[in-house]
Amino acid sequence: MTTTAFTNANFFAGTSDAVTANTWFTVDDADGKVLATGTGKAPAADNSVDLDGKYVMPGLINCHTHITMDPTTGDGGTGANVVETSVRSVDHLHDLLKSGVTWIRECGSSYDIDLALDKMYKEGKLTKVPDILPSGRPYSMTGGHGDFPNFGHLVDSPDEMRKAVREGLKKGTMAVKVMATGGVMTAGDFMDDPQLSTEEIKVAVEEAHHKGRIVAAHAEGNPGILNAIKAGVDSIEHGFYVNDEEVDMMLKQGTYLTPTLVADWAIPEYAQGKIPDWEIKKAADALDDLYKNIMHAWKRGVPVTLGTDAGTPFNDFTMTPVELELMVEQGATPFEAFQTSVNSAKLMKIDQEYGTLEAGKYADFLVLDQDPLQDVKAVQQADKAVYKYGKRVY
Repeated sequence: MTTTAFTNANFFAGTSDAVTANTWFTVDDADGKVLATGTGKAPAADNSVDLDGKYVMPGLINCHTHITMDPTTGDGGTGANVVETSVRSVDHLHDLLKSGVTWIRECGSSYDIDLALDKMYKEGKLTKVPDILPSGRPYSMTGGHGDFPNFGHLVDSPDEMRKAVREGLKKGTMAVKVMATGGVMTAGDFMDDPQLSTEEIKVAVEEAHHKGRIVAAHAEGNPGILNAIKAGVDSIEHGFYVNDEEVDMMLKQGTYLTPTLVADWAIPEYAQGKIPDWEIKKAADALDDLYKNIMHAWKRGVPVTLGTDAGTPFNDFTMTPVELELMVEQGATPFEAFQTSVNSAKLMKIDQEYGTLEAGKYADFLVLDQDPLQDVKAVQQADKAVYKYGKRVY
C-alpha cells in the first residue's frame, strides 16, 4: 500500500462547527480513502502534499441537478438533439466539479443521458466529473411539468407508472423523479396545480423501494406536496409552499426537503428581458414565500438537503456555493448550511463513505484560501483546488 500525507491544513471535517489548525491527514492511494487524521507532526508516508495553511473541507454533494438542460434558455433546451445534449452534459459535469461538487443526484435527464454517462464514468471512459446517482428521464403526466421534448416519461395511470418505472429501473435508474405539481418553466400550469396523483406516485415509490432506490417529487405547491408525502416519497424537491401539516408528516416519515433556493432566485435576478415575462413573474412572486416556508420547515427540524436544480433558467452549474450563501442570508450559520450537503449524502444513502472527512471515508475535498466557517462565500473561490479520491482533479 502506498500512502499520501496531506500536511499543514486548517481542517474542517464537516462533523462539527470547528476548524482545526496544523492538521494532517493520510490517504490510501489505492482506494482513495482517508486512513487517519491528526495534528502536529504527520506520520511517514510515501508521498506528501503541503497545503500551506489553506482550508480543507469536504466536497459538496448536490442532490438536484439537470445536466442535460441549457440554463441560457427559458425552456431548458430539451429540444436539442442527442449529440448536442450529450456534449453539453459533459461540459456541465466539468463545471460542477470545478465549482466544488464531488457528487450529484440527477433529477431528470433528457434521453436517459445520465445513465450512459454514469456507466462511462464507472468504466473509466469519462474523467474530471462528479460521481453520479442517475435518474434517467423523469415521470410526468401528459401535459404536465416534465412534458418537454425528449425529456419525461408520460404516464396517465398507476399501471402506466408501474411499467414506466420498471423500465427505468431496468435501464439503471437509481433515483426516480416524479412530477407532483406544476412549476415555473411550464406555461400552462402553476405551482399549486396538482399533477400526478397520490396513487400514481405511490406506485413509483413501491417499485423503487423494492429495488432499494429512492424517489424524489417535484412539488412546489399544494395539494401536490401533500399528495407526494402521502405517497411516501423520500424527498420533496422545492417545497416552496410546505405547511405545518406537511412538516409534521415529513418529521414522522423522515422525508427530506431540497429547497433549490437559487433556482427561484436566479430568474428575477438574471433573466429580465431574456425569457418570457410569465416565467419571471412566477418565480418572483414565489420568492419571499418560499424563503419563509423553507426556513420554517428547517427550524422545525425537517432535514434540508443541498440541491440547486442546476440547468433551469440562468441557474448554471457553478451555483452550488451560492445556494449555501442564500441559506446563510436566511438565517443559517455557515456550518448549518454545510450540513445540507451531509444531508444530501444521507438521502442518497452514501453517507457511510462520503459527505464528511473522516477515517474510512473517501478523500473528496476542497482546498480554499479563506475559512468557510467564517464566510460561506469562501467556497465560491474560482481557483480552489478540488480533490476526488485523494487525487487533485482541478
